[in-house]
Amino acid sequence: MLYQSDYKLENYIIGLKWEDMPEDVREHARMCFLDLINALVLGSRSAQFRAGLKAAESVFAKGDLPVIGTDKTFNFAGATSAMGHSSNAYDLDDGHKIIRAHPGTSFIGGLLAGAYEQNCTYKEFLEALIVAYEATIRFGEAVIDHYKYYHSSGSFGPFGIAAGVGKMRGYGKERMNNLLAVAEFNAPLIPAGRSVEYPSMNKDGVAFGAIIGAMALYEDAAGFVGNKHLLDGEDYKKYLDDLGEKYYITELYFKPYAGCRWGHPAIDAAKSLMAENKVTADDIEKVVIKTFYQATRLSKIVPKTTDEAQYNIAFPVASAIVRGDFGYEQAKDEALNEPRVIEMMKRLSFEKDDEIDAMFPEHRCCRAEITLKNGQVLKGKLCEPRGEPEEHIHLDWIEEKFSRMSKAVFTDNAIEEVKALVRGPLDVKMRDVINAINKKENWK
Repeated sequence: MLYQSDYKLENYIIGLKWEDMPEDVREHARMCFLDLINALVLGSRSAQFRAGLKAAESVFAKGDLPVIGTDKTFNFAGATSAMGHSSNAYDLDDGHKIIRAHPGTSFIGGLLAGAYEQNCTYKEFLEALIVAYEATIRFGEAVIDHYKYYHSSGSFGPFGIAAGVGKMRGYGKERMNNLLAVAEFNAPLIPAGRSVEYPSMNKDGVAFGAIIGAMALYEDAAGFVGNKHLLDGEDYKKYLDDLGEKYYITELYFKPYAGCRWGHPAIDAAKSLMAENKVTADDIEKVVIKTFYQATRLSKIVPKTTDEAQYNIAFPVASAIVRGDFGYEQAKDEALNEPRVIEMMKRLSFEKDDEIDAMFPEHRCCRAEITLKNGQVLKGKLCEPRGEPEEHIHLDWIEEKFSRMSKAVFTDNAIEEVKALVRGPLDVKMRDVINAINKKENWK
């Protein structure tokens, strides 16, 4: 296959300006930023983040770049790596259903480290955030096309980090092309299926993708030379045809719950059927969830770790039935031994429905059937997960999620301050924004 650089992507990255963006794109940039702050704040209380901090202290140099959720500071690679361990720790981050991955979490650590390093403005950061999404998702489509199987988010993150940080550093088109080529060529090929069936901190490989993204910037600065990236290939240039006309950032879904998106419609199907019929957990004899095949592959074991709880379908549904929600409070390690939730798991079953399966991945639907202890059978309607792009949600939806979830670790004043920063003026410096988020008095 012929690879030839025409610099279409590079010129787009370099030339994108906030003022030229449609209003819905600009709102989505703020939405994504707040949602990723939520993921980083809560993720900083995870065992995965603690491991990431230890690793960063062992491997990377000290520096003056902060990491959300700790007073430790590192160089660019260390800060990127550490936040790569927290951003996906509770699986709360945005996703794109066609690439079946979470673009934002894969590059946010690198972009925050780069924004602090360059002391760019909030507007410049949001511009970099937009190009990171647009480049990453298109790259993800090309990767899937090229390798003919699905990868996880960490496979795509290096490309997004290179695009966003390269823009913040003011790279020209030739250097940007080299940087993207180095990041793409060396990006990890994360096996998506194994992360679903055998959940662990490996998850979507975000932490290791973030490290490769950071290293690509160091290698480029040291004179390392790449030669063309995947989107320079004649078979994959098609993914750039609508660049600047179509904005993938507006096609993201946002999660109301922690854990794998494939389990979300089952949570809502059960909760909505219970609410419609004024049913409590104590009334339920059994629940059957009819869903798509991929969802049935999710683990159904009683989890011993938070990762096993998130990449699971039985535990989140049981938690939502018993406790009314499945967020940070229900997914953290201390919540895994709730007897009523474990008992409810025994009453759940998950079945592939051929009609529902045929809709996947464009639509991830399911239907709940609840049998009550009195013998009555309740049958629910077809249910899709909340937060889909077709809902056309706005920043207030993300603010409600942020307030609901982050209150577990953030003070009320901190929650309001962060929401104001996200909605606030564009000329503030990102060092001030990051320092305000991370100040000690914000944390419980």
